[in-house]
Amino acid sequence: MSWFEWYDSLQKPSWTPAPQTIGLVWQILYPIIFVSFGFVFWQALRKKIPGHVAIPFAINLAANLAFSPIQFSLRNLPLAAVDILIVWITIPWAMFAVWKHYRWVAFAQIPYFIWVSIATVLQLSMTWANW
Repeated sequence: MSWFEWYDSLQKPSWTPAPQTIGLVWQILYPIIFVSFGFVFWQALRKKIPGHVAIPFAINLAANLAFSPIQFSLRNLPLAAVDILIVWITIPWAMFAVWKHYRWVAFAQIPYFIWVSIATVLQLSMTWANW
């Protein structure tokens, strides 16, 4: 069974966005993430900000990149739920860490945090329904 057939076979809430919508939202968010996270990493490498400011951004990026392989290759809903919780928790942590240095970076995370909040509720609902 393909990953799409597997995903389609899962019990999901009635408000689950269409896969095309999910893809479109990520196409908008990834450039924001790329620019803002890249800026933070660059500033940390240049020692313009303390290195610890970049830690929540690095954890978030790793967890974000791990989500799709966990969800669609491993097809492990509980592990994907844990992973997305890490993504969700690290966004406000990153916003707080960078706030006094570059507020625009913190503000740039707002759409990302809103979307990941929706995705987290969706993932937790799917995990519970398909347990």
